[in-house]
Amino acid sequence: MRRDVFQAIADPVRRDIIELLANKTLTVNTVAEKFDVSRPAISKHLKILKECDIIVITKKGRERFCQIQPKSLIPVFLWIDQYRNLWDDRLDSFENYLIKLQTKTKKMSETNNRTVTLKRTFNAPIKLVWEAWTYCSMVGTKRNEYQSNRT
Repeated sequence: MRRDVFQAIADPVRRDIIELLANKTLTVNTVAEKFDVSRPAISKHLKILKECDIIVITKKGRERFCQIQPKSLIPVFLWIDQYRNLWDDRLDSFENYLIKLQTKTKKMSETNNRTVTLKRTFNAPIKLVWEAWTYCSMVGTKRNEYQSNRT
């Protein structure tokens, strides 16, 4: 069965493996040691990643090394990139809300004045990031109303 890159990244363990291998080439054993799942389970994840051409496994002596093939992740990037405008709009909305809050509050003293720079890279699960962005649009809604809207 031929798998695609979206099937490969659907599993959180495989996404973690991709993240691990993005930094450096590792042996199969080293990859397996990083997870609290069985070695056969990791082997299965690696097999799927290999079938999707996300990694290559090369044998050197008795060791098997896993190396990422980032080019294979381009379809995922392109798919996610189409939502960039939506994300930018949400962050712009958040920034506008902060500006509005700032004008409503008393002027802060110079010693307490702080600037927050928001870089648009988040080290968080996509679901959590999405929820945070969509929460932006619910500003002004009571927290308990927000909670009940989520369920």
